[in-house]
Amino acid sequence: MPVAASKLRKVKQQPPQEIIDEFWAKFTTKTPGKATTVIPQNAYAERVAKRSATAIGIGTQTSYDEAATVCKAKVEKIVQECRRVNQRYRDPHYDIEFDLKFGRRDCLESLWNTKGKEPPQSSFHPKAVKRVVDIFDNPQFYIDGPTANDVRQGRDGDCWLMAALCNLSNKPGLIERVCVAHDQDVGVYGFVFHRDGEWFSEIIDDKLYLTKPDYDEGYLERILWEDRERVNSEEAYRRIYQTNSGALYFAQCENPNETWLPLLEKAYAKAHGDYTSIEGGFTGEAIEDLTGGVTSEIYTTDILDKEYFWNEKLLKVNQDWLLGCSTGFASRGWGERKGIIEMHAYSVMKAVEMDGQRLVLLKNPWGKGEWKGAWSDGSKEWTPEWLQKLQHTFGDDGAFWISYSDLLKKYNIFDATRLFGPDWEVTSIWTTLSVPWTLDYHDTYFAFTISKSGPVVIVLAQLDERYFRGLEGQYRFDLQFRLHKAGQENYVVRSQASYRMNRSVNVELDLEAGSYEVLVKLDAVRNDQVLPIEQVIRNNAKGRREKLIRIGLAYDLAHSKGKIVESPKEKAAREAHKKKQREKTRAEIKHKILEKREQQHYLKVKAVKRRQKEEAKRKARHKARVEKLKGAKGTSSMPGGVRFMPPKQSEIHNEAPEALESPKHTARKHTQVQETDSADLEFATNNLTISKEEQVHGKSAGHAEIAASGEFPASLYTRDGVRPPIEKQADIIARFSKGLSKELTDPILEARKSKGDAREIGSVRSEGHEATPQESEAGKSEATAPSEVSEPLLCESDDDEFASVSSLSELSERELELEIDAVEAQERTPVGRMPPQPATTAPADDQDEFERDPWNAVAVVGLRIYYKTSEDYQNDVIVELRAVRPSPYTEEEEETQKASNPSDKKSKGLDVDDSAKDATLEGEIKERKKSIRPTSEDLSDASVVVLCDAGRRTWAAPGADLLARAKFNF
Repeated sequence: MPVAASKLRKVKQQPPQEIIDEFWAKFTTKTPGKATTVIPQNAYAERVAKRSATAIGIGTQTSYDEAATVCKAKVEKIVQECRRVNQRYRDPHYDIEFDLKFGRRDCLESLWNTKGKEPPQSSFHPKAVKRVVDIFDNPQFYIDGPTANDVRQGRDGDCWLMAALCNLSNKPGLIERVCVAHDQDVGVYGFVFHRDGEWFSEIIDDKLYLTKPDYDEGYLERILWEDRERVNSEEAYRRIYQTNSGALYFAQCENPNETWLPLLEKAYAKAHGDYTSIEGGFTGEAIEDLTGGVTSEIYTTDILDKEYFWNEKLLKVNQDWLLGCSTGFASRGWGERKGIIEMHAYSVMKAVEMDGQRLVLLKNPWGKGEWKGAWSDGSKEWTPEWLQKLQHTFGDDGAFWISYSDLLKKYNIFDATRLFGPDWEVTSIWTTLSVPWTLDYHDTYFAFTISKSGPVVIVLAQLDERYFRGLEGQYRFDLQFRLHKAGQENYVVRSQASYRMNRSVNVELDLEAGSYEVLVKLDAVRNDQVLPIEQVIRNNAKGRREKLIRIGLAYDLAHSKGKIVESPKEKAAREAHKKKQREKTRAEIKHKILEKREQQHYLKVKAVKRRQKEEAKRKARHKARVEKLKGAKGTSSMPGGVRFMPPKQSEIHNEAPEALESPKHTARKHTQVQETDSADLEFATNNLTISKEEQVHGKSAGHAEIAASGEFPASLYTRDGVRPPIEKQADIIARFSKGLSKELTDPILEARKSKGDAREIGSVRSEGHEATPQESEAGKSEATAPSEVSEPLLCESDDDEFASVSSLSELSERELELEIDAVEAQERTPVGRMPPQPATTAPADDQDEFERDPWNAVAVVGLRIYYKTSEDYQNDVIVELRAVRPSPYTEEEEETQKASNPSDKKSKGLDVDDSAKDATLEGEIKERKKSIRPTSEDLSDASVVVLCDAGRRTWAAPGADLLARAKFNF
């Protein structure tokens, strides 16, 4: 069968600029937005949205205390419940035993969201689940307190979490703050974690994964074990393979009976949904989750002043700062450099300077694997004196010393976490932003006022996607912000971009009291290999319902923070805009109505004037005709101007019945005359009128004139065409004259009267009406005579009609409102009518690649401001924070005015190191320089202290040159 060749599609030729414009028009979605709720009808998300709508300052300690109080109450409730029914606690929301035995693996694996690939085989293969009391001989939550030596990483890739716990153990009390309450007998444990600026609690049971299966379920293990005879093989098997810390599949403490680490790891995994979600991360982010601090990335190649970094950072570790370090940023090297593992996190435990040596103690969370260079275990640098000074012992325990110079050479990145004490408070607010493909500062920004001068930490963050792994979507966002004095173009400070941690960026500085603005820039990167959220929901709605519900609920609660709740000010603006738009619409309708009335009035006046002009012409012609007839000589003309022609035989038979018709027929004839065209009426008025003298003449005069003419109308003859006798002719002529007078005058008067009462021009005129043959013949055969009575009638009716339309009548407000309501009712869709069909879209094959899947990047971001308080300001509102969104209710005139006035948006502009900055500067050289580096006079009203990532504060007094004094040293 021959295959028909496909027709080549004609390509429309377009100019290059039109092609580019069309491409960008298709590139970005016409309906931007992001799914904010995965679970249908989620009332919990609505509550969170209402609570997060306004920014309220709260103490960092107060936030923790509230979460800890709730956590303790939960534990007490569960203990009371379990003791009442005499059962140990089983977590129904994270039952790892049921999950493992039935092969569901929801507690181990995340939702799969990679496009075009099947979920890989899981790397987690625990064999059994048992309770703490069944695993440990003498279980204890703490043994001599939590220390860094307790930490041993398991088979999960959460070294970043283990390194963070090692850091926390260096500062007493930090780990105890996370582990709030527990009851070992009942098997319930409560922890608190920090997420998206808030503390929250998490409850778990005491079940843990084991590396070996149970004796009754392990076929191969049982055969190998029973190869040798034992008194109690099952008990011996349990004690060797399923007892104490060594039997655990995931993290474990060094002490065989200590339990705090595996239980804390389980609670952290439950908070994120599963163990897979906590694989891979950064130490600084884990420290934030465990302490509520703020982490900054410091790259060793960016350190300007190494002396300052040593004195202000390393020597003060575990005081106000916690430090971690990692190796091999984006490295694909050998994997090990003299014992240091690449792409691995370490904890900074201590830094000392003695006898001219600068040494740093590091900890590998694996509990093994150490540095093999200078000052490593067994190296030549160690002497008995140094061992005693540093209290160090050799052994492969993961703890080792390294010199400061080697530290900067072998490690690439430091995670410095700022800790907040009880004298700090925080104010935060969230919002949702639609991120364009172009990279620029967003139209939405944050504004805050601070009433007390002092140290401030500003944090711009996005939602932690680790808590809803699998539903994070296709877009990844990198954050950046600039701080401006309100209304000023030059910025105070800007955040430093992070290569790894994209969850938040921050700046610490001292601010004077005043108003400030924070401009936000988001760099969105799309990964087409990741499935969109809606497709992940579709793929898992049937097979993993409970998993999707749990992760979806976490997704909904997180995104509800960024849900835009209309503020009273925005509501007032919306209502005012709506009212203004309605008034504008009604004004337009009113203008159209009045314009239409003016047009109609103009047409009426023109029509009346045109008719008056025609009437004047007719009267002139009529007068000329009358004068001509008066001057004419002949005995065939009657004094009244009506000429009677001798009738023909056919006319006698046709006209005789009309002359003798009854009054009923006469009335019908009058009606017919009234319905005639106005042109016919005017023709009859001019040509078939009878003069006043003829109407008042006696019968004798009329009879005499008719007799003298010798010509009689056709109606005076009988049907047989015989002239009536002489004695009867006088009566017949009198009746004829009387009927003719009524016939000609009555219709004219009635027509004029009806036309004067009409409101619209042409109401009497019937466009499609034609005169009857009898009327036309009568008009042609009968001559006309001037009527002295009709002339005043014509003038009076025309003058009255012109007077009625000469001025436009005013509409009352009520009449105008009724007409406007009628127009609005017509424009609205009638109730019950089917909605219009959606516009047909082009087939998928005809659509452009970007038109099928356009750019639609939407991020939920929040700003947190940490500030110090004192007893004098405990009851005062120090920071007022709000998100300023561009109003959709701004009129076009206002937008145009703002666009034409650069002073209204001084703060928005390119960065000073942007290549296009010079081209965007305006004004003279003095103004351009001022917008980049203001002088002391420009800064006389503001004094700012800047603290870079390393922590050095630089004070700029009022009137001083800020940028000259600010030293960005690390």
